[in-house]
Amino acid sequence: MSNRALLEVIALDAEDAIAAQAGGADRLELVTDMAADGLTPARETFAAIKAAVDIPLRVMLRKTDGFAAGDVSVLVRAARELRAEGAQEFVLGFLNPDGTPDLAAVEAVVAELDGCRWTFHRAIDRAADRDQLRKALADLPGLDTYLTAGSAAGVEEGVPVLVAEAARRGEPGYGARMLVGGGLTLSHLPVLRSAGIDAFHIGGAARPSGWGHPVSAEAVAEWRAALT
Repeated sequence: MSNRALLEVIALDAEDAIAAQAGGADRLELVTDMAADGLTPARETFAAIKAAVDIPLRVMLRKTDGFAAGDVSVLVRAARELRAEGAQEFVLGFLNPDGTPDLAAVEAVVAELDGCRWTFHRAIDRAADRDQLRKALADLPGLDTYLTAGSAAGVEEGVPVLVAEAARRGEPGYGARMLVGGGLTLSHLPVLRSAGIDAFHIGGAARPSGWGHPVSAEAVAEWRAALT
């Protein structure tokens, strides 16, 4: 049995997607506007990326900076349009002002996804109570992943939380796969891998020249080699 871990790379366009796949990415997270930490890409962008690569694509459903859902009908419509274009996997996550999960918004969007698989993103790192959030979401259809740094400040601060949560795998609320991202560096991998974490998410690390430049296939390949 291989201990190869999953590597997910953020892609903004088809050029990014092609480079990420060439470097060995297993899956892409599709977003736009990284200045707002990633919003829903245009339907046309999704279609172009889908035509350019043949690895799984998870599409962000987020219309406003921050972790409030905003107008849920806009999110539902975006989900419907992306599904019509062929999207099958998604990324979402909404909080109330008090840091509890916005279950009404999440459930409305998930209903539109109709069983598609999805990631609850780093809103968990801003939650008032991570454990409560996990248990509140545990039975939602399609939820198979949490993207988390373990801390709002990033992986460097969050490692103890990530290791502790990995040890609870299989408990109620801890069945979904942990996908670690948010300031992740290669130096974090040994302790995370030894904790049994097997999925990793990179954005800036795939772009050594910064967000104004495309994904580097070589940078992705370095991560792929480290995770194989």
